[in-house]
Amino acid sequence: MIQEVLQSNQNIFLIALLLVSSVLVTKFSSRLGVPSLVLFIMVGMSVGSDGLNIIYFNNAELAQLIGVMSLVIILFEGGMQTKWGAMKKVLAPSITLATLGVLLTSSMVALLAKFILDVSWLEAFLVGSIVGSTDAAAVFAVLKGKNIRNKLGATLEAESGTNDPMAVFLTITFIQLLTEDSSSILGTIMLFFWQMGAGAIVGLLLGYISSFSLNRINLDSSGLYPLFAIAFALLSYSISSLVQASGLLAVYITAVVIGNSELAYRYSILRFNEGFGWMAQILMFVILGLFVFPSEVFTADIMWKGILISLILMFLARPIAVYLSLVFFRYTNKEKVLLSWSGLRGAVPIVLSIFPMLAGVENSQLIFNIVFFIVLTSALIQGSTITWLAEKLSLVSDKLSNPVHSLELISIGKANVEIIEFDVSENNRIVGEKLENMDLPDKALINAIIRDGDIITPYGQTAIQAGDTLYVTVSRRVKKQVQELLKEVNGSAEEVIE
Repeated sequence: MIQEVLQSNQNIFLIALLLVSSVLVTKFSSRLGVPSLVLFIMVGMSVGSDGLNIIYFNNAELAQLIGVMSLVIILFEGGMQTKWGAMKKVLAPSITLATLGVLLTSSMVALLAKFILDVSWLEAFLVGSIVGSTDAAAVFAVLKGKNIRNKLGATLEAESGTNDPMAVFLTITFIQLLTEDSSSILGTIMLFFWQMGAGAIVGLLLGYISSFSLNRINLDSSGLYPLFAIAFALLSYSISSLVQASGLLAVYITAVVIGNSELAYRYSILRFNEGFGWMAQILMFVILGLFVFPSEVFTADIMWKGILISLILMFLARPIAVYLSLVFFRYTNKEKVLLSWSGLRGAVPIVLSIFPMLAGVENSQLIFNIVFFIVLTSALIQGSTITWLAEKLSLVSDKLSNPVHSLELISIGKANVEIIEFDVSENNRIVGEKLENMDLPDKALINAIIRDGDIITPYGQTAIQAGDTLYVTVSRRVKKQVQELLKEVNGSAEEVIE
């Protein structure tokens, strides 16, 4: 009994050390110009059996489970941050990249992987399918906080959030062809359309249901609302999976619907999801690092083959797929170059490369090692140079955001009012206007202004200045009306893009 308790305490201590070290390495991520996912993987590899030999982990089923659960959390957090106004403008090219682009990329990688890896055609196409899609976790992590133009950022986020169904479909199809005597081609094609369509429908339904529930159900504690939202994300994935639809697509769509709805506790939910998303990233990449045996991956044979396939993927397959997929859409050559270079590979390919192991595919270990090396190469080379390339191509934006955040200092379960925060930019119509002249509705009051780091107590003669941060107490009934008034810009009522 005592031995079991001591072992449990040791495991808790190791988990705490891994979490502390993983959080600390994010501090060096931006300074080194290396994506944090690479550092998380290195933390896992360093304490694994081929490193310090502190933790031995080779459970493929558990690694897959943790990977999928983490992807659900990361996709939900990324989808909540996605602005529908920007996304709908690039929806058609994004879906084209997520379907035709993945198919073209997978095919070109497979054609050359056949000879590089000396495997069968089906195994070569399996490798191509696994690395054919961009990764939402990697894309969201790299683009977060960057000032890449809205159009390109929205395209990359929408593509990475919606291309998992194609990658999963192709991977499972080729695994079935390798492990089963017969498989219906028509049946697999119909399955793909079912996965996409049913996943989208489930995502939309759960998105509207969850938005309605979050606004209508008064919970006793504000901390329960973020958990309630996460529960709908897991529900969206599980329901879709049970009907053989795309669970990851459903989660992303559910998150987009919730994130673009008027939510009572938006700020609390977003902040919780951000922290939980980081936790999921750390857990997933550390576990995947533990699952890897560096002595098997970093061999001369695996490394030169992996580098060759990575170069083909980065400089041939992805660019050709992007240019062909976007031939009928209005993107400049510079934008296509950046989209080609931003096709990051991350957790999804690694998780998918575990599938052949679980299915007993003959060269599954070789496939996993190659895919893992390709992901590392993509993250190190592409992930660390996206911002630099965007600046060189003059595809960065210095446009200031104009957010309206709810501070939620008062529990809606107890009262029917909120405090919202608004950053005033120079093109807002209210700049220069005195508070006594503002046409604020009843039950709305500006009760504090932050100007140049100082707090100003507002009165009737106080004039709004660009750069001010306003704190406004509003009734839920007039919240939307106040937000629209604050966001009006000079010359039109068009909202500033957040």
